[in-house]
Amino acid sequence: MQTLLVIDDEASILKAFERAFASEATSVLTAKNAADGEAAFIDVRPDVVVVDLSLPDASGLDCFKRLREIDSRVPVIFITGHGTVESAIEATKLGAYDYLFKPLELDEIQTLLDKAFNLSRMVRVQPILADEEDTVADAIVGRCKAMKEVYKAIGRVASQNLTVLLQGESGTGKEVVAQAIYHHSARSTGPFQAINCAAIPDALLESEIFGHEKGAFTDAHRQRIGKLEQADKGTLFLDEVGDMSPMTQAKLLRVLQGQSFERVGGTEPIDVDTRIIAATNHDLKQLVSKGLFRSDLYFRLSVVTIQLPPLREREDDLRVLSEYFLRKYSNEFGKDIRTLAPETLELMSQYHWPGNVRELESVMKQSLLTARGNVLLPEFLPPLADHLILSNGKSEGEYLTESFVAERLDSGGDNLHAEVIAKVESQLFRQVLAHTTGNQLKAATILGISRVTLRSKLKSLGIDPSEFA
Repeated sequence: MQTLLVIDDEASILKAFERAFASEATSVLTAKNAADGEAAFIDVRPDVVVVDLSLPDASGLDCFKRLREIDSRVPVIFITGHGTVESAIEATKLGAYDYLFKPLELDEIQTLLDKAFNLSRMVRVQPILADEEDTVADAIVGRCKAMKEVYKAIGRVASQNLTVLLQGESGTGKEVVAQAIYHHSARSTGPFQAINCAAIPDALLESEIFGHEKGAFTDAHRQRIGKLEQADKGTLFLDEVGDMSPMTQAKLLRVLQGQSFERVGGTEPIDVDTRIIAATNHDLKQLVSKGLFRSDLYFRLSVVTIQLPPLREREDDLRVLSEYFLRKYSNEFGKDIRTLAPETLELMSQYHWPGNVRELESVMKQSLLTARGNVLLPEFLPPLADHLILSNGKSEGEYLTESFVAERLDSGGDNLHAEVIAKVESQLFRQVLAHTTGNQLKAATILGISRVTLRSKLKSLGIDPSEFA
């Protein structure tokens, strides 16, 4: 269970956080002043802290400094009024995760908390190489030859102050490998920041990484400290770096060449000592040949390259990983299943696994919902071929088929992209809602979008979430 500590002297805000975020997965603790907050922080060591900048017995900034002395790895989010903006910016320079303005918006808080909890896990949990009985949350699982090469590469590069590029398909475990490199490096006590470059619009990504000055663009009402600056003396993990715009690529290149940059709209160079770990599911060499990625940036990023193998090429790891996930989630689903029937493994071996380890984890969780007994039988698996393609190249009932695209091309339609996106989104949202039994908050969290966005999408697609309750 993850723990959120909220320090604020307004009882209404404390109650609001408890009502909105306390759940089976999240424990919410509250404190009315800095002294009580610090005591709770020492006693519980929460995963994320939310603190008001105006407290009755101390300033929020002083409280934050004391919390940093106790454990600097815990993400701290500030609540601030317009009169304390400068203090919030100062706190961000000192390592605070972010700040929110009153009045608070629930969806904005939820999005920020989700990111902060994920960052807290990455910083505080050191991935281990799992053995037969391990069920820890962040484990690197696998015994095949390709994975053993990954382990060796982590060991060789972790202690070196070198830029690392992680390449592999989506769901192969690049984030966990980045965690392992950070935790085994000399910077493991320093800050760690992570950005998914594909999840942030181009117009905002540059500001997210480098920050911006007040007035740099239309909505830049105040200065913002970017993640690169927050990661000074530490590590910045840039996931999906292949999705960066040319302008952001150019600024990142300068950082790698000279360890300096300017905030958006700024003219003062800022020096940083930050190690970059980048990851991508694209073939960057191919993007370079097409002129979509800078060759000089590619060579700077790929000082050391670690290639993560897709699941379909990991020999006996399909069974090892499946049994690991069964052990990990059996108690959560009230089951005691530890192994697969041979027929189940055979059926799974025929599948292409385009989502790799992440998809396998989802399939094991779905299987446990209906499974009985002590062995996972084939009938407990979700229909693997309902929406994706088998490894033999045939497709059975998937929503997006080659024939579907071919038919639209032949018909001369001019709205193919929208049709495809609608079909894929419809399938995705239906499957996630089925997994959460219609719980929209959980579904939005899994999808990485706000509940407002989810409701809008469901309405436009004609999906009634009550069907899945």
